[in-house]
Amino acid sequence: MSSTAIERELTRRRFLGYFAGLGLSSTLLPGVLWARLQEQEEAKISKEMLEDAERVAGLEFSDEERDLMLRGVNRQLESYETLRTVELANNVPPALYFNPLPAGMTLDRTRGASRRSQVRVDRVPSDLEELAFWPVTHLSQLIESRRVSSLDLTQMYLGRLKQYGPKLECVITLTEELALEQARRADEEIAADHYRGPLHGIPWGAKDLLAVRGYKTTWGAMPYQDQVIDEDATVVRRLEEAGAVLVAKLTLGALAWGDVWYGGRTRSPWNYEQGSSGSSAGSAAATAAGLVGFAIGTETWGSIVSPSNRCGATGLRPTFGRVSRHGAMALSWSMDKIGPICRSVEDCALVFDAIYGPDGHDLSVLDVPFDWDAELDIKRLRIGYVKSAFEEEREEQEEWKRFDEATLETLGSLGLDLVPIELPDLPVGALSFILNAEAAAAFDDLTLSNRDDLLVRQVANAWPNVFRHARLIPAVEYIKANRVRTLAMQAMAEIMSEIDVYVCPSYGGDNLLLTNLTGHPCVVLPNGFREESTPTSITFMGKLFGEAEVLALARAYQEATDFHLRHPTLQA
Repeated sequence: MSSTAIERELTRRRFLGYFAGLGLSSTLLPGVLWARLQEQEEAKISKEMLEDAERVAGLEFSDEERDLMLRGVNRQLESYETLRTVELANNVPPALYFNPLPAGMTLDRTRGASRRSQVRVDRVPSDLEELAFWPVTHLSQLIESRRVSSLDLTQMYLGRLKQYGPKLECVITLTEELALEQARRADEEIAADHYRGPLHGIPWGAKDLLAVRGYKTTWGAMPYQDQVIDEDATVVRRLEEAGAVLVAKLTLGALAWGDVWYGGRTRSPWNYEQGSSGSSAGSAAATAAGLVGFAIGTETWGSIVSPSNRCGATGLRPTFGRVSRHGAMALSWSMDKIGPICRSVEDCALVFDAIYGPDGHDLSVLDVPFDWDAELDIKRLRIGYVKSAFEEEREEQEEWKRFDEATLETLGSLGLDLVPIELPDLPVGALSFILNAEAAAAFDDLTLSNRDDLLVRQVANAWPNVFRHARLIPAVEYIKANRVRTLAMQAMAEIMSEIDVYVCPSYGGDNLLLTNLTGHPCVVLPNGFREESTPTSITFMGKLFGEAEVLALARAYQEATDFHLRHPTLQA
């Protein structure tokens, strides 16, 4: 028993002894008086406080109702204080798991055959720097045929990371020792005719919210800049098993928001005056700048789409429940997703094929096969486009609208018949606090300890302030928002029952937030360049667990254009 509890018990006994001395044998009267005295002495929340709290929650109770509420509210406060004594690491998930499948939806779990595109590489450049912007599909041909060694390719990318990384502010930690070891092992295995597949010997970069044994995992945030997590994230382990070579841990906006981290602001390789957007800031910038063969990013609400758009990269945001998040920083347990950022659509397919599937740790991941077919007949797909999103007026984005309309024309030239669709008519924007509530819970220790003051960004639209006001979101409203989310999932299921893939401007309408809430996959890729030579993008959306189809359509569009073949001129 704590000292406080002992003092309370002694006071109670003295109190009861006083009434016994008065000859009052009934225990009822002293018990009632004792309870009331306790309320007076220990109540931290008053009726006036309740009234103020009602306004914050948009409620109004009567004075009598407040009288009845007071004891319960104060007891709840005691429960909160007790729970805060339990240490909760970021990797401890809630006991509730989000499932993106609406009621009645079944999945085909039959494994089919995969088919990569046939790539022929006739020339090996004398200067390996020329390989910096080559896609994995081509680099892998050189590695497999032993015309280029993994060690040489790795040293080339390490050199570029050292040369251009500081200017782009896209690298947190070079994993040079590990990379050279992995590259040498890859060359030895390939020389012994043990070729693991298209990622074998390919250098890659990890968003620095993925744990890598023996290296810092900073989450881009000052409070964690020296944090070392003694394990490999599942994605890191699977890429190592595929033979890929980890060369760097790349920047992210602090705690997965934006492009500002504790060491600076990650830059777009197309315009150093612009941030690369985020939060997968370094992953997109390094890939687009030819500093890695590919990278891994994460998305909760735009963190793959937005930097891929800004940097002219190609990104895949998989279905929620496709890729294990074990060993990755948790921001929102019901919205976080891990996916590749690459230089081509097929690269995304090859990387995704290596990292997807259950691992026994992340219980939200479902066992559903992925069969990549680069030669899929896209004319068999039912394709829609969000009509109102293409027609909406967007201030200062006339160029975007022109490129988006040109995208539809290109798809039409491929012999595709696109049908107009509209997204569910629901208040999607009002559901955004689901993310805020979960993020505030994930980093509640920062708020309670005031270590949130260490984060670089301290403005209204940054995590420290969001975590604080998210503390005032009523649990009832969080549950209600998730019930509306169920309606959105059901409405999307109806729409997707009529089509296989749809096209939408990357920031059109509520599509980005809506589909992050419902868990649908998307591919984002460049579809034009503005007058100042910075890229724009388009988004292809797929069915739940329909990555093969959405990637196939996106690849067909990319093969019909050349925007992904343009590369920035870098400044050291």
